[in-house]
Amino acid sequence: MAKILVLQHHPAENLGAIADALEEAALAWQYVRVFDGAQIPKDLRGAGGLIVMGGPESVYQLDRFPYLRDEIALIENALAAGKPILGVCLGSQLLAAALGAEVRRGDQREIGWFSVRLSDDAADDRLFRGMPREFVAAHWHSDVFDLPRGATALASSERTPVQAYRFGDKAYGLLFHAEMTREILGALVAEFGDGLKRIGLDGDVIMLDAERHLPALGRIGSTIFSRWAGPIQGT
Repeated sequence: MAKILVLQHHPAENLGAIADALEEAALAWQYVRVFDGAQIPKDLRGAGGLIVMGGPESVYQLDRFPYLRDEIALIENALAAGKPILGVCLGSQLLAAALGAEVRRGDQREIGWFSVRLSDDAADDRLFRGMPREFVAAHWHSDVFDLPRGATALASSERTPVQAYRFGDKAYGLLFHAEMTREILGALVAEFGDGLKRIGLDGDVIMLDAERHLPALGRIGSTIFSRWAGPIQGT
C-alpha cells in the first residue's frame, strides 16, 4: 500500500476530508507533526506523495520558523522526483515559495466563507473539470503569493488573485480549505476566537455559516481530493 507523507503544522489542521479520499484510494498516510517538533524528512523515500497542511506560520518569517526551510527543501525534492504534491493554505504558500514565487502579507485577511471562481484553465484540469464555475469555500489566511512561474492559475477570489494553481501535472496548491470539516472549524474558532473578535470577526457566525456551506463544499472537496489521490496507488 502506497503511503502519503503529511506535514501537519497545527493539531486542529489535520487531513479532514482528504483522509476519506486517501482511504478510498487505498492509500495509507503518515503525519509528520511539525507542531510537536518532528524532524522534516530529507526526501520522500518510501512515500508515494506529499501533502502539506495549513498552519499559523508565515513563509517570509524563516528566522522565526527555521524548519520551514527544511519543508521547502523537501518540496523541492518531491518536485524533482516527480511525486504528487498537495499544498493546502500554508502548504500552497510553501509550494509557491519552493517554485520561486513571493509570499507576502495580504492587504486584508480572508477568514470565513467566501466565493471562489475557477479560471478558464480549470475546465480542462483533471482535479477541477466539471466543478461549478463558482462556489463558496472556507478560508483562513492572511498571506498571499504570486502565481509561480510556469504554473497554471486555477481559481481566484475577490480578495485573492491566486486561490488554486497547478505546476506540471502532479503538484497542486489550494489556498482555500476544501478539506474543512465541522470538527476542524470548531477547533480553530475555539482556539482563535478572541483573536477573531479583535479583528471584528465573530466565530459563532462563521460556525453558523458552515451549516449552509459545508455540504456543497464537502462534495466539491471529495471530488478534488479523490482525483488527486486516485492515480497514486498505481505509480
